[in-house]
Amino acid sequence: MRGAVDRRAVEQWVADYERLWRTPETARLAELFLPDATYLPSPWARPMEGLDQIARFWAAERDGADEEFTMSSDIVAVEEDTAVVRVLIEYGAPGSRPWRDLWVVRFGDDGRCSSFEEWPFAPDQPDGH
Repeated sequence: MRGAVDRRAVEQWVADYERLWRTPETARLAELFLPDATYLPSPWARPMEGLDQIARFWAAERDGADEEFTMSSDIVAVEEDTAVVRVLIEYGAPGSRPWRDLWVVRFGDDGRCSSFEEWPFAPDQPDGH
């Protein structure tokens, strides 16, 4: 099926996302994202459009490529060109404030992301009700 992805492809994409987050600069984002990809960093944010905006966001959000964090993920669902991934990220020393994210990732025919939507939550963050 054209545009379909499987769990193995999603696992590799998530591993590449983490690898590139740990890489200095943002010049290699085209390995992950299509040129016109959209990136929504939270459900209420305005989406970024295109590699330039995504690169500026990554540069602003990271403390640097040597930022200390651990990341684990679990693929919740994969259907045709879309995957849902549960992600746990702990920044700094073990036991620091964790973030739980839910990622909704839509892929193009070549396996790069065309649309990234993130639902991040921290323990002390209001949960919306």
